[in-house]
Amino acid sequence: MSERLSVLKTYKLFVGGKFPRSESGRVYEVTDTKGRWLANAPLASRKDARGAVVAARKAFGGWSGATAYNRGQILYRIAEMLEGRRDQFAAEVAAAEGLSKSKATAAVDAAIDRWVWYAGWSDKVAQIAGSANPVAGPYFNLSTPEPTGVVALLAPQDSSFLGLISVLAPAIVTGNTAVVVAAEGAPLPALSLAEVLATSDLPGGVVNILSGRTPELATPLAAHQDVNAIDLAGADQELATDLERAAADNLKRVVRPHPVDWTADPGTDRLLSFLETKTVWHPMGV
Repeated sequence: MSERLSVLKTYKLFVGGKFPRSESGRVYEVTDTKGRWLANAPLASRKDARGAVVAARKAFGGWSGATAYNRGQILYRIAEMLEGRRDQFAAEVAAAEGLSKSKATAAVDAAIDRWVWYAGWSDKVAQIAGSANPVAGPYFNLSTPEPTGVVALLAPQDSSFLGLISVLAPAIVTGNTAVVVAAEGAPLPALSLAEVLATSDLPGGVVNILSGRTPELATPLAAHQDVNAIDLAGADQELATDLERAAADNLKRVVRPHPVDWTADPGTDRLLSFLETKTVWHPMGV
């Protein structure tokens, strides 16, 4: 019997819950750590980035207005689906990062565990970020956290899946929507994550995933007037400085890049980075 031809996977962008090709039709070669070809990934453009922001803004009202319990349940369902595709992600991470099968599997397991950990914060973050404030008067004064809006996330270049989850999950669990720029040299785990998100209960547009040249996509996102915050985890120091300067035009919240051990306890810093505080005064009854 003749050997059958392999069915090669076609990777696409993920915008608004759909899988478009780059508007320019461009692709670029993705290779493993030894230079062997893995796939052609879509090379997103500035126009794709702007379209992703539009999709994220459209989804923001529904996602931020959902109950914290509901958001947590949706994120936990995503973790269940990630668990079901564990072997696929382990193979992609191994190829992307040059890891052994066991180390890649450990990284994927850690990413799934981290997703569950952040999902658990959905209905608890208000307890650590909110407060009842003492005032000298017949009023209640309550501060509560609210999502900041559309967040652009530059995925870490050195951790194609665990690092990606570590910046994405804390941004969306509190009600923000996200535009993610996948790691330039290792975008395949991020693009496969899109397939999981598309078949989960996550509303379209809550997470939008682009692949391509990080500077080309990050520059319009940092300058975009409808992006409220940006995480520069995947930018080098020179690019980060330029992006921070561009982000200042509309007073974006900015998380600057710094050395991170993605396997360590993440803490709540990123969870709290993209929250605003709403303070309400309410008169006491007589």
